[in-house]
Amino acid sequence: MEVYRIKPPQVIILIFLCVLVGLAYMLHLDLVDLFNESLIKLMMNGVLVLALIPMINAGAGINFGLPVGIIGGLLGLCITVNFRLTGFAGFFTSLLLSVVFCCMLGWLYGMLLNKVKGREEIAGTFIGLSMIPLMNCFWTLVPFQNRQMLYPIGGQGLRPKISLEPYFNNILDNMALAKIGAVEIPLGFIAFFSLICLLLALFHRTKVGRATIATGENEEFSRLSGIDIAKIRLIAIILSTVLAGIGICVYSQSYGFIQLYDEPLAMYFPAISAILIGGSTGRRAFIFEAVLGTYLLQTIYLLSVPIANEILVPEITEILRSLITYSIILYALLHRSGRRLSH
Repeated sequence: MEVYRIKPPQVIILIFLCVLVGLAYMLHLDLVDLFNESLIKLMMNGVLVLALIPMINAGAGINFGLPVGIIGGLLGLCITVNFRLTGFAGFFTSLLLSVVFCCMLGWLYGMLLNKVKGREEIAGTFIGLSMIPLMNCFWTLVPFQNRQMLYPIGGQGLRPKISLEPYFNNILDNMALAKIGAVEIPLGFIAFFSLICLLLALFHRTKVGRATIATGENEEFSRLSGIDIAKIRLIAIILSTVLAGIGICVYSQSYGFIQLYDEPLAMYFPAISAILIGGSTGRRAFIFEAVLGTYLLQTIYLLSVPIANEILVPEITEILRSLITYSIILYALLHRSGRRLSH
């Protein structure tokens, strides 16, 4: 049985997190409230991080084209809100629509990545970047009728932020919320997130899932074993895109707003950073690594804001977040390149 080993990025983040917790305690911040919010942050961002796993395990690299799936999820959310669907019916309708759109987008995305095999990460980056201006035109011209979604002046084009307050804001956060003193445990949200993790784990136990892992570990051997490499990679990319769409629906109901236009660009780097912090080198990824990395990164984000407000210039918080995010990605990419050279 393989023993899990803590890697350098995790050591750095754990030390930094301990320092932040110590500072929060000395500044008399409410650690219970911070813990409650850290649980929400884990599941709020966790599905977007899980979305990276299928492509990594299929040998298609880190999914820098995550905005493709995010856009599919945003489409599902906007259509649901346009028809004013509320509660669980509205939320699960948005999930269903997101899956449909993401399957179509994921198929196109997968076909493109199969054409540029070996350069998936750079191609995915530019595909994701090119989708943003295209969708910006769509958000401006789409003929939705719900006035709460449209600009108040002129009534044409969707707002950059659309409130989910009248529809399904915090629908998962407040589902089966258990309170033990001041500690709040969102049992419903935990169950939903655990179900996503379980389904992804079960996928990797299926014939297709095992073929996905085999393809990522040794593509030439997999080809000789009769595995259709292009088909397996396409399935993994579609699955990754679908999970990204579900992830943005989960994120939006927690955040309370649908964020359009350039906002998807701000969502994929933290997700990538989280899975790398969890221990993945971008060649193989596990669910545990995604969950651990998400909790570590989001807790640091959560603690850095009130501490920066107390002892530092508040504007330094965003600089700190960017520094952590990009430094971890750079380290992981350099570490992976070093391993390739050594082999």
